[in-house]
Amino acid sequence: MAYQGGGYYQDPNQAYYGGQYPQQPGYNPNYPPQQPGYPPQQPGYPSGGYIPGYPPQQPGYPPQPGYPPQPGFVQPPPAMPGAYGAAYDPETGSVKGFEFNDQSIRRGFIRKVYSILTVQLAITLGFITLFLYHRPTKLWVQNHPEMFWIALGVMVVTLISMACCGDVRRKAPMNFIFLTLFTLAQAFLLGVTTANFSSQEVMLAVGITAAVCLGLTLFAFQTKWDFTVMGGILFVAVLILMLFGLIAIFFPGKTITLVYASAGALIFSIYLVYDTQLMLGGEHKYSISPEEYIFAALNLYLDIVNIFLYILTIIGASRD
Repeated sequence: MAYQGGGYYQDPNQAYYGGQYPQQPGYNPNYPPQQPGYPPQQPGYPSGGYIPGYPPQQPGYPPQPGYPPQPGFVQPPPAMPGAYGAAYDPETGSVKGFEFNDQSIRRGFIRKVYSILTVQLAITLGFITLFLYHRPTKLWVQNHPEMFWIALGVMVVTLISMACCGDVRRKAPMNFIFLTLFTLAQAFLLGVTTANFSSQEVMLAVGITAAVCLGLTLFAFQTKWDFTVMGGILFVAVLILMLFGLIAIFFPGKTITLVYASAGALIFSIYLVYDTQLMLGGEHKYSISPEEYIFAALNLYLDIVNIFLYILTIIGASRD
């Protein structure tokens, strides 16, 4: 009721308050019609809100947590943490953050690398001995200088192929074929080079090189210093050594030869420690993948050969 003009009257809007609104003209409660084939509501379906445990579990479903394994499914073995790491660089053959957590993997890899290196050094020492003590061989090489250039070409081609092409140094037997050709060519060049020195000088250089390499290897195994972070510094040092060698060609002399050879022996001695720690992995920042055993043996072999050549140059220059 509302008061108006001194009296009360009934408001038509309040007549329906709390009651039922009258049906509008044309309203059809059965519209839209039910689609044919529409499934009727299942009994027990919740009319509102979430009911825990609904729908009920189907009979026969395994109660184990997790998804049930399919027939014939074999659970793969768990991966070894850190066994195969990330950020592999195919150009340099190194892996950042790679670690050997399994001692058997590390020992097997190191054993394989040093086995290959031992065979390489044995072949090289055999060529050096042949050129030093077998005079007909030395005379034959002196009469055929083209053999030197052929060996040099084979060495350069095989070295670039193994250093730049990852498939060449990883896939067997191609990697062993290229490494064998490189070792034979390098050993031949070393034999020709050592033929210009006396046997006493060469044997002295071999002994000093063996002692230096053994000491550096033991140092690389036990030291806490990480030499694997010095790759950039060593690369710059080698470039400076190459420029210094070009200058030494135009200004020959005993003093500049001794300085050049001493600097080269020092740089490649550090390189030997660097490559050894790359092979070891473990706590070092950078390391080489176990698949790169040919690359690791090649690096160590080149380090030892360069140390030998520079030591031989120092001995020859000091006795000249």
